[in-house]
Amino acid sequence: MTKKRIKIEDVSKPSSKLSELRKEDFKPLPPPFERPESTPEFAPLSAKAQEQYECSLDDTIALSIPKPKSKQEEDALVAKFLSGLQKLFTKENNWTFLQPLLLSMDHCAACHTCSDSCHIYEASGRNPIYRPAYRSEVFRRLYKKYVQSNGGLLAAWRNGEIELNWTTVARLAELSYRCNLCRRCAQTCPIGVDNGLIAHEIRKLFSQEMGIAAKELHESGSVLQLKVGSSTGMNDVVVKDNMEFIDEDVSEKTGMTITTPWDKQGADVLLIHNAGEILSWPMNPGAFAVIFESAGLSWTVSSDLMGYDGVNYGVWYDDAQFARVAIRHAEIAKKLKVKKIVLGECGHAHKALTVIADRVLTGDLNIPRESCMVTLEEIINSGRIQVDPERNDFPVTLHDPCNLVRLMGIVEPQRRILRKIAPRFREMEPHGVHNYCCGGGSGFAIMSGHNFGDWRNQISGRKKLEQILGAFKDELDPSIRKYVCTPCSNCKGQLRDLFNYYDLWEKHSILYDGLVELIVNCMTNVKPGFIEWEMH
Repeated sequence: MTKKRIKIEDVSKPSSKLSELRKEDFKPLPPPFERPESTPEFAPLSAKAQEQYECSLDDTIALSIPKPKSKQEEDALVAKFLSGLQKLFTKENNWTFLQPLLLSMDHCAACHTCSDSCHIYEASGRNPIYRPAYRSEVFRRLYKKYVQSNGGLLAAWRNGEIELNWTTVARLAELSYRCNLCRRCAQTCPIGVDNGLIAHEIRKLFSQEMGIAAKELHESGSVLQLKVGSSTGMNDVVVKDNMEFIDEDVSEKTGMTITTPWDKQGADVLLIHNAGEILSWPMNPGAFAVIFESAGLSWTVSSDLMGYDGVNYGVWYDDAQFARVAIRHAEIAKKLKVKKIVLGECGHAHKALTVIADRVLTGDLNIPRESCMVTLEEIINSGRIQVDPERNDFPVTLHDPCNLVRLMGIVEPQRRILRKIAPRFREMEPHGVHNYCCGGGSGFAIMSGHNFGDWRNQISGRKKLEQILGAFKDELDPSIRKYVCTPCSNCKGQLRDLFNYYDLWEKHSILYDGLVELIVNCMTNVKPGFIEWEMH
């Protein structure tokens, strides 16, 4: 079937669906998934969802935007969008990102170099609406028509025509959630246009001006965290209870006596985990405790509201929500009088509390912040723990979290560790700053409403599946246990779903887990067998 040609101005034309997704169009996967029929079916949206929610973009829904009940309601929503659009381009309303946003608005050469770098566009079979520049050009035309000029025939001829109606607004909202914000496109743009930033700013407009955001990120995410202390819903009592169980399990497993230090004043290090680790991957905070205790570090964790959860979902969609959480993290560190904050294995927490928080953490809130990758390498290089690499004598590859590696440039510490502790380590291709997103970035890993999980596993996660299969292509036999080192909680959530979706453990014995588990697995002062292969 010939693919439908979709133009920028088509986004404004009401229709049942702007673009159709078909499995046979998706980029073929490596064996044993090379045939479309060998992969799970892409579930259709239910009739109820199609009736209730805006779904005219493609074959999935990320936001569950209720359909307006009247033309008057549509017009009111469009007016809100236009108000937010104008505010977004004022210094007083967007002082954090106005300058780079303006540069990206004004300087696209329409060369489409970005398209070839986008894993979503490639995986979809080069669906035109998934070009990074498609979403950006829709937004750019609206900006030039309604913010930069008063419109008119000359402006339309120069900038391209577009109509602002509810169809445009609803589709643009959904389009902003067809991007992982991995910024691979920005990395390859010859003139530095950042389509990832544009997608983020569109999300921000919808959240702050129109109250439209992914429920998993807002209501069940940052709002819950600000209210209870964690996006998991755990308060301090529940967290302490869980950590006590983890301490007991890890003590039994390693032969050490582990007791997590809570609220220790004046410690060198405040360690902040993604609290999802405590519930879903408890051996990760347990492994940190084993390493830090074995190395003799002065460290603590906090039981204050939000102090035990490094999650900051606002970084993906809403600057105000982001700032509230980031400032609270810094206030807790200040209260405890620690020398520095060390961030656990969570990519977006790294991004939020380091490079982005630099804009809001000033004065005595500018507490030194450090990646655990750096801390762990220093511990190993210092000789404070002893390792036996032969305990990790199985194939290992490394996933590079976008926020940790491409955004922050933390590329080598984790690799230098792996070269010392994993004799059968091999890279994915490409890797480092050129690696591909897991497919769960920008919040997608926790978004599975309607059939969005199918979209995430079949499209946004497709390139990562291809990379993993490629890294182990000569050892796919299920008798050989293999390990994908994944030093990010959000990425682990995506790989958990991806591995289950394609049954990678049963078919190929491929396990994912963090870096600290791999370190503890080969420490000579603990019992052998820390990695839980049976917990796939």
